[in-house]
Parts: sequence; structure tokens; C-alpha cells
Amino acid sequence: MMKNIAVQHRTARRSFLTAPVTKAYERMVDAGEVRRDNAQVALAAKLDVLHESLASLPPRRVRTNKPTSSSESRRPLLLSLVRTLVSARSFFRKKFDLWYFGSPPRGIYIHGPVGVGKSFLMDLFYASVAGSADNYRCNNRNYKHAKITKRRVHFHEFMLDVHHRIFVYKQQYPRDDALPIIAQQLAQEAQLLCFDEFQVTDVADAMILKRLFLFLSEWNVVVVATSNRAPDALYEGGINRSLFLPFIDMLEHTFDIVSMEDSSVDYRLETRADGQSYFWSSKDAYGGVDDYIQAQLEEIFGGTAFTTETESISVHFGRTVQVARLNDRCAWFEFSELCYQPLGAADYISLCRRFPVIIMERVPQLNANHLNEARRFVTLIDACYESRTRLVLAAQVPLDELFVDFEAHVESSEGDGELIVSEKGGNSSSFATTMIRTKEGEYYEWSATGRVGVSLAQFSSASDLAFSFRRAASRLVEMGGQEWGRQ
Repeated sequence: MMKNIAVQHRTARRSFLTAPVTKAYERMVDAGEVRRDNAQVALAAKLDVLHESLASLPPRRVRTNKPTSSSESRRPLLLSLVRTLVSARSFFRKKFDLWYFGSPPRGIYIHGPVGVGKSFLMDLFYASVAGSADNYRCNNRNYKHAKITKRRVHFHEFMLDVHHRIFVYKQQYPRDDALPIIAQQLAQEAQLLCFDEFQVTDVADAMILKRLFLFLSEWNVVVVATSNRAPDALYEGGINRSLFLPFIDMLEHTFDIVSMEDSSVDYRLETRADGQSYFWSSKDAYGGVDDYIQAQLEEIFGGTAFTTETESISVHFGRTVQVARLNDRCAWFEFSELCYQPLGAADYISLCRRFPVIIMERVPQLNANHLNEARRFVTLIDACYESRTRLVLAAQVPLDELFVDFEAHVESSEGDGELIVSEKGGNSSSFATTMIRTKEGEYYEWSATGRVGVSLAQFSSASDLAFSFRRAASRLVEMGGQEWGRQ
């Protein structure tokens, strides 16, 4: 009988849902804010189905299991009995939730080229998920749909958060498995997780993801993610990728995979930058400074008087990043200060939280010549984009020549992987031979026309950077608008 009520409960719920994602999208089309796109309309419909199914989510019953104290650990028999009872209770609770509420909703993994509307539609969906309780009627009785807790985060930032939680946990309990506890913490905080720019380039992340996602699914956490890569292309060529393949298999079996690969229009590029956030001069490439550009940067900064004291910005894991030129709202750097140093997403996110405006000068043309520096710059752009931080750049080339596009694939001969790179060049650049530097400081020739001796370990980073270049160029155009930035 209870199960019948649950089915009626869910059926009645449907009549109260009004395709909120599609309606929000159509309102923007009618207002002339966006142009109707068939792929976007189809994605909106799929997100509406997920929105409806969120009504069947089991209630939150997560309680974080803390490790036992040292006094408890001296009573192994009692502790074992307690753990057995807790596990049995958890098992039967999950079985009841599955029987009464049905299977939890499947997540959605959206992949496709840059600028086709993946994040835009996900954000419409995220905004449509009610943040407050919601009453409706079934069988002449009033029901209350429980509040759905939610979190929308860039995947870089999410994994930094996970690593930081592991670090903190291991400081106190070095012998315990941190992931089950952390998954419970995350489930307690959010039943819906929306990830932007899902990507895997780090072996540590690759090893964590499968177990973490399994634990999250056990706690009925629903995940929506956008990515430039199809699932079977994630972490391609990465170290120990065979250990990552079970995660891809799990992703394909537990998520609805939505491809927007057929979309070729980058809608960000239809809005030209007019906010004076990108300046260039070939003079800068030779060590000179363009007086006009310098005056523009000083005006954006708010004058020529820099502070004489360096500020230390706190970063995760007890680290800091130093800022030498700053005021209350703006920090000013040279490219070398942020991209030639061993910095990463955590540092850039901390800077964006502190400053609504970041100025960077002496930005070179970016190609495969300096893989690490280019990746750091792209990570900085992503951090600024997610936080709506205004990024002002003074570069050595025009914006449409800033990123030198390239393609990479792997050929194998007798078990030895070799990276084949076709470098396309910017709008006015020709093919060129470049060098790629490994972490060990060794240099390999990265030819525009043929084979080079680069191990498979570099392929994943190189291939992902090619995706990232296209995304970064698109985002810089959008970020150049007059309305961009935190108000």
C-alpha cells in the first residue's frame, strides 16, 4: 500500500511541474537575449525531466561517521558490534528508501565544444531547483516536498576542496580511509552537485574519482556535469589510465550522456569585447612599454601609487601567494609572476576571492613552447571566469592570435607511444617548430609536421590544453564585455 502511495505521490507531482528550464530558456529567446538553438532546446527538455525526478529523491538522512577515540579502540569486540549494528541499520534504511522512493535520478553528463551553451543551460537548471519547501496535494492530503540542497562549482575548485578535506582528515586520522567520510560530508551539504568543466588531468584525481562517485551515489547525490570531452576521452593518455577506466564505465552506465558535438557555433564570439580589458602592442615583445597602454592600465588600477607592502594571500594546505602591487580592489602582476611560478588553481581562486580586478602585463603568445606556463594561464582565466573577476591583459599579440591552436594524437610502435602534433598557428601565424619541456626539465622537439619523442604521460596534458586554448579564447571575448565583473 505504501508503495502505491509513493507511485501516486510521484504521479501527482508531475501535474505541478511546468518545464522550468524550457520556460526560462523560451523567455530569454522571446526577449532577444539568446537565439533559439535546437541542441539547446533538446538539452533543456532533458534537464526538465531531471528536475521532475528530483521530487523522488529520498530524504536526507546522512550522518557523518566519525572515527572512534583511542579509548574505544581498546575495546575491539564492543566496537565491532557497534559497527555491525550501524552498518545493518544503514543497509536496511537504503533498502527501504529504494523500495519506497524508487531508484534515485540518473545524473547528466553534457559534453561538446566551447561556447555551445552547456554551462548556460546547466545554470538555468540549477536556478530552477527550488531552494525552499514546496507544497502539493495527493489523495486529498497535503504533502511537502523537502528542500533540495544544492551546490554549483567549477570542477577544479571541487577537487581542490576534496583534496583539502583529505589533507585535514589525515592530519587527525592518518590510518583511516578518508573518502567514505568525505563523501558523507558532501552529501550532507548538497543533494544536487553541478560541475562545470569536468576534466581529469591529474593522476591523483583519477584515482579518487571512481570511489568518490560510488560513495556519493550511495548517498543519493545527483550530479550534473559539463565537459569539453566525451566520457571515453577523459584522461586520455594519462599515467595508469587503465586504473581509471572503471570510472568511465560507471559514468556511462549511471549517467545520461548528452552530446552537443554537432553544435559548431560559439555563441560567446558573437558578442564582441568592448570593455577595454585586452590591450596589445608588439613593442612589449621586445621589452618596451607602450605609453598609451601603461596609462590605460594605471587608470584601471586607480592611479600610479602602488602599496609598498607585499600582501600574503592565504591558500589551501597552509600555503600563501604573494602580491607585491595591489590596492583594495586590484592586484597587478607580470605574466612571469603568476605563470612561471609553481602556482595552480588554488592560488588563482584565492586571488579572485580577494580582488575583483586582476591586471596582467607582458603576456606572450601562447603555444606548445611552454606547456606548464600556458596551462597555468588557462587555469587563471577559468578561475576569473567562474568568480566573475575582471581580468585585464596587456599582451604582445592581438587577442585572435594569443592562442596558437594545435592538435595532438598518439601513434604507437612496438609499445612505445609517440606524440604527433599538428600546430595550426594563430590567424596569421605559420607552422613552426616548438619545444616542449617535461617536469624533469628535459626538452623535446615538438614539430609541426611529424613525429616527436614525447611519452604518453605528456599526451593527456597536451591534448587537454588544446581543448583549454579554445575555451580560454572564447571566455576572454565574453569577459571583455562592459558588463563583465563583480559589481
